[in-house]
Amino acid sequence: MSRAGGGGVADIVPLREAIRVWVRVAALSFGGPAGQIAVMHRILVDEKRWIGEHRFLHALNYCMLLPGPEAHQLAIYIGWLLNRTLGGVIAGVLFVLPGFLSILALSYVYVLFGNVTFIEGMFFGLKCAVLAVVLQAVFRIGGRALKNRVMMAIAAAAFVAIFFLHIPFPIIIIATGVIGYLGGRAGLAAFQAGGGHKAGSGKILEDGDSVLGADVPVHARANLAWSMKISGVLAALWFLPVIAILLALGPANVFAKIGVFFSQMAVVTFGGAYAVLAYVAQEAVQHFGWLQPGEMLDGLGMAETTPGPLIMVAQFVGFLAGYRDAGTINPLMAATLAAVLTTWVTFLPSFLWIFLGAPFIERMRGNAALGGAMSAITAAVVGVILNLAIWFGLHVLFAEVRSISWGAWSMDAPVIGSVVWPSLALTALAALAIFRFRMSVIATLLLSAGLGIAWTLLMS
Repeated sequence: MSRAGGGGVADIVPLREAIRVWVRVAALSFGGPAGQIAVMHRILVDEKRWIGEHRFLHALNYCMLLPGPEAHQLAIYIGWLLNRTLGGVIAGVLFVLPGFLSILALSYVYVLFGNVTFIEGMFFGLKCAVLAVVLQAVFRIGGRALKNRVMMAIAAAAFVAIFFLHIPFPIIIIATGVIGYLGGRAGLAAFQAGGGHKAGSGKILEDGDSVLGADVPVHARANLAWSMKISGVLAALWFLPVIAILLALGPANVFAKIGVFFSQMAVVTFGGAYAVLAYVAQEAVQHFGWLQPGEMLDGLGMAETTPGPLIMVAQFVGFLAGYRDAGTINPLMAATLAAVLTTWVTFLPSFLWIFLGAPFIERMRGNAALGGAMSAITAAVVGVILNLAIWFGLHVLFAEVRSISWGAWSMDAPVIGSVVWPSLALTALAALAIFRFRMSVIATLLLSAGLGIAWTLLMS
């Protein structure tokens, strides 16, 4: 039997043509995971007819069960199906590269020219628009995930746990995943997996009519030896640099903290980009003190307006952490190295998850227990994103925030008299553009940035 990923098996499509298509996908990958998945579906299924509808959705469902950015993992998975291991690597790298370069350039602008009135105004406008975008995510994901009272209760419990009790995000996800797994295994109707992202409408492309076909390609057949070999290489590429940094610089060094924290994030962040952002914001701002809440919003604004996964905001977080704790290194050099390290440990695990598990994906088809776990996790994520929206809102709309506690419960509350009226007005306009006029995220962000610049110049 030919090995999965073996060199003696022909590509499904010519590699050169596949590379051109993945460059195009990467350049058009705006709008968060839903938009990125829609772009891949339109190009790979509808236009190129390389992969059928059912196989596309089956791959997506597997990626949604994994920690990390599902759109990035889906690109790796399909690239691997079409062009073996090299195809998966190329698809995954190209999917991230435009966003990495864009965020890096904007990060330089941010630290070098951030106090310029024009730049200040742009990021002021982006913060307000990002708050509206996160609110939209609460409604969009909630509408899909909260399909019964059990899911609503899970979402409410997750919100209480993270907002009032400050229980860490990974614990919430693990707990709800276990509950969903047990509920799905028991066959309870409330935990039956629902649909994920909507891929498209109209007549679907059957797997048998696609270039890939309905059968499992020879290189994609389960082969434990190949999976363990490639996984061992990827695990070494992931862990060895982090271990080397820990041994050379010590655990208190900022590079060691970045390597360990974002490696942990890659393992525990289920539930999509906004759930990841809630975890990163909680730790990077409140625990490590690498940046301020407003700066986290600035980074998210960068990620929203550049191609690639939204979790590219992690690169901005690492950049600022390295810049502000450079030690004896030039701050810009330290920031650049920190951005590279953050990106490496954030996205390399996606290749590991896909190459380790994708050859065995057929065995997971229709697994009720795993579907139940995914449904429960997605419901919990709604509560986590609501917490993120409130946290962002407090720091965007109010100049002062104070902590209120009683017993084991505590919460941040605004000082009502400190409301920032320009931020409130611009956030309301952004929300009106998204919810009432159905403007795209990119258009809303650009409009808000322009209004923010105009207001700042007017007041200067």
